[in-house]
Amino acid sequence: MQMTVPTRRFSVILVLVLLLVVLLGALREASAKGGEFTGDYPKLSGVIIPGFASTQLRAWSILDCPYSPLDFNPLDLVWLDTTKLLSAVNCWLKCMTLDPYNQTDNPECKSRPDSGLSAITELDPGYITGPLSSVWKEWVKWCIEFGIEANSIIAAPYDWRLSPSKLEERDLYFHKLKLTFETALKLRGGPSLVLAHSLGNNVFRYFLEWLKLEIPPKQYIKWLDEHIHAYFAVGSPFLGATQTVKATLSGETFGLPVSEGTARLMFSSFGSSLWMMPFSKYCRADNKYWKHFSGGTRMDHHIHQCDEQEFRSNYSGWPTNLINIEIPSMRGLEAYPSVSEVAHNNFSSIECGLPTQLSFSAREISDGTFFKAIEDYDPESKRLLHLLEKSYHGDPVLNPLTPWDRPPIKNIFCIYGIDSKTEVGYYFAPSGKPYPDNWIITDVIYEIEGSLFSRSGNLVEGNPGSTSGDETVPYHSLSWCKNWLGPKVNITRAPQSEHDGSDIQVELNVEHQDEADIVPNMTRSPRVKYITYYEDSESIPGRKTAVWELDKANHRNIVRSPVLMREVWLQMWHDTRPDATSKFVTKAKRGPLRDEDCYWDYGKARCAWPEYCEYRYNFGDVHLGQSCRIKNSPTYLLSHYV
Repeated sequence: MQMTVPTRRFSVILVLVLLLVVLLGALREASAKGGEFTGDYPKLSGVIIPGFASTQLRAWSILDCPYSPLDFNPLDLVWLDTTKLLSAVNCWLKCMTLDPYNQTDNPECKSRPDSGLSAITELDPGYITGPLSSVWKEWVKWCIEFGIEANSIIAAPYDWRLSPSKLEERDLYFHKLKLTFETALKLRGGPSLVLAHSLGNNVFRYFLEWLKLEIPPKQYIKWLDEHIHAYFAVGSPFLGATQTVKATLSGETFGLPVSEGTARLMFSSFGSSLWMMPFSKYCRADNKYWKHFSGGTRMDHHIHQCDEQEFRSNYSGWPTNLINIEIPSMRGLEAYPSVSEVAHNNFSSIECGLPTQLSFSAREISDGTFFKAIEDYDPESKRLLHLLEKSYHGDPVLNPLTPWDRPPIKNIFCIYGIDSKTEVGYYFAPSGKPYPDNWIITDVIYEIEGSLFSRSGNLVEGNPGSTSGDETVPYHSLSWCKNWLGPKVNITRAPQSEHDGSDIQVELNVEHQDEADIVPNMTRSPRVKYITYYEDSESIPGRKTAVWELDKANHRNIVRSPVLMREVWLQMWHDTRPDATSKFVTKAKRGPLRDEDCYWDYGKARCAWPEYCEYRYNFGDVHLGQSCRIKNSPTYLLSHYV
């Protein structure tokens, strides 16, 4: 019996409906397994959040500078214009400093952050100053070489002088950042990668907490999954940085042609001066998010609650006491019982009127005990105490001086440099000069390759980590994100340079205890710089966490590292390939990806890596290495890493 035409049509429609139901069910199942983004990489966007002093500031006033041919006019570069800094330093300082109590501009001059990628690529453009002040320029060049569209790389510059709450109050920065992610999703059709460096990670953390109060609680995780594919935390001071202490007490010039006293005046006026202050890993604050929804007022102060470990251990979990300071006498300490207790614990007998040395841990710095102790001897202490209480302990969203738990983002990569000589403690004494030069550093404690040394080279007792930091942030602070890894971790160590896989070391399912460092049992060659990968894709379903440690990578220059750019690019490419067979990109080999990676092998009289590079002379090449170029397209080369 033959089927009629209507019956055939009905059968076809029925089959199509069944196929559609099966397809929708498969999509729901894939979403339930973690909602992994499997589209093409052109749909991704990159949002860059720069670090401290890594955004250009421009004048928004007219300021006549006497005794100088250079004045400040609207849109003139302030940070950083070394010409005006050298010729009119007093005018320049008026445009840079803020009122330390309310973070308002100088009455004579105000500055505002620039916008766009140009605000973060070179701080002081010029033939000589440009390369010296380059920050994210190499990232942009790398993206252009691999065909990334201009609208897929988005800069999120901000006024790095402000405290977190002031960023939102004055500039609506976090509202704008939320709109940036939403616009990128609508424009490109896919989520964003977040690349944050140094203080930029503190800014991003505050944004995530602010977002909890801005959208319905049930939509929070969904919003993050839809808008953020991965978070790359580069050089993050998770527990603060000791150099902030030095900048607050004696000044940190950052290589600028100014005195330390001038640098201290400028830095202390910033609301962000305490944002990277060291704090204890054992002390936390109440949960402002839940207090907000349980009826608490937004202006309630965060209450510090320290674990018993804080009082059983030395140094608040840091390698040593961060501040050892000599004060003229004990006058005035009776008003601060905690300070008197510190003094009593450090010195059994104190003769009134004689110089006394006191030591302070990270907790005693972040809770204000230290600033109260020197209040009678330093006019800056009252202003810093006011800033600490108002903008940090009393912040309506978050007390930033508390440890950070893993954010609920699908893919997190924590990246930092290790094995460099890093400052972890200071000895201060009165200089006999008036403020701001009233303190001098008499000694510095460094961490070097798992040991503590003084500036004179003497070994110092303490609790050093397994290695040292990145010259700016101690290892103890950088490696806090290892706590985000699960109980089983896969570890791989490979050379940073291009390699064929012969020097790869792997340890699988290494046990990891909570709040304990992971030290791989692997060998090192003193002539090789390694990158060590700690990877976990099992402990949280649908989430990946990785920590990358780069030997000898400097804190300020790590964002210009070709090794870092290569690894981020390969991981991004891997994540967006539906045919990827592993959770993380393979480490088996690393070949050249760009013409700059090819070079001439004089021993073999040919271009190195002949399977990737070939000799191809172009007019203008001045040596053999310049004529070594990539054979194939970047897309073909990337296919080897799926």
